[in-house]
Amino acid sequence: MTSIAQWVEVHRLAVAGREPVIARNVGGRIGGVWLSRSRFADVAALARATLTLGPDAGALYDLGWALSSTGQPWEALTCYQQSLNLYREAGDRGNEAATLNNIGNVYNNLSDWRQALTYYQQAMPIQREVGDRAGEAATLNNIGGVHHRLGDQQQALTYYQQALPIAREVGDRAGEAATLSNIGGVHHRLGDQQQALTYCQQALPIRREVGDRAGEAATLNNIGAVYDGLGDRQQALTYCQQALPIMQDVGDRAGEAATLTVIGAVYDNLGDRQQALTYYQQALPIRREVGDRAGEALTLTVIGAVYDNLDDRQQALTHYQQALTIRREVGDRDGEAVTRYNIAMIHRAEGNLDQAIGELELVVDLDRQVGHPDLASDTAMLEQVRQEQATARKAN
Repeated sequence: MTSIAQWVEVHRLAVAGREPVIARNVGGRIGGVWLSRSRFADVAALARATLTLGPDAGALYDLGWALSSTGQPWEALTCYQQSLNLYREAGDRGNEAATLNNIGNVYNNLSDWRQALTYYQQAMPIQREVGDRAGEAATLNNIGGVHHRLGDQQQALTYYQQALPIAREVGDRAGEAATLSNIGGVHHRLGDQQQALTYCQQALPIRREVGDRAGEAATLNNIGAVYDGLGDRQQALTYCQQALPIMQDVGDRAGEAATLTVIGAVYDNLGDRQQALTYYQQALPIRREVGDRAGEALTLTVIGAVYDNLDDRQQALTHYQQALTIRREVGDRDGEAVTRYNIAMIHRAEGNLDQAIGELELVVDLDRQVGHPDLASDTAMLEQVRQEQATARKAN
């Protein structure tokens, strides 16, 4: 059996000898293996070498994937669009659908969720038409991810629960692990940390089994966030500190920022505000660099919370308001509710009860829209502030 090292040498010789057919075929085989193992820099170099022999849909697709995975979304979109055109010209419906799905992933990472859904919804009927069950499961998983990020957790679960049995049916272990990890993320968002842990701990050994380094790091980060939610800060740090060097090693800048943010949150919950700020302020420019608008808003919100806890309300309000603008822009209703609640509490602390009530009314409305588990407590807070307002008016 030919080893990967031997295939790499064949590819090098084919490129040097100007043999495009051999270079493309061999490059495609190597690229598929390396992508599954998160060797993104190697994939990019391989694809660029192949492309010196002329346009090739497969090499452009692999390069787009590598660029997207290392925080270069706009360059990835350019490659994917060229790849898509070539696949369509060739009548290759299966790879057309795969490319549409990956373009959706880029827009998803850019927090342009409506555009992401547009591409996923183009991919799905083609995948069903050509019988690509693994691709169908991946797209269902991705659509679930959009709903998760839009704050509709029940809808996200519906899609994930459609994807999971298909991934298992076709033996797609990497897809199964991704879906299990995502289901864990929904339960974490809904506040059910034990269920979240159960799913993430099912995903982790599969990620390791298939050699998905980026996926392994993402799941380690998710487990860290769950332990933080359970109040076990040391375990949270242990998992996040395993995730961070993997993210950095594979060049996953978006994942690195997410992990830095979770580590910051752990220190914040430990009461070490300055250490928390250090991590958050490392994460923020990376979020901006990779175009992760939702992640940027999250990091701005937690920075605001640190300043809030340090009684620097003006700095807190500045960060919350920057976050709120982005949350509304990208349609993150769940995140918008969290940020508005924080703003409301600042207004309450400063005695601006009318403004606090206005924000809390919006929070309760958003909670109802997304089925947020804090609806009851947020409603109770709204009533409490209304009573405080009534008492203040009587005193005057």
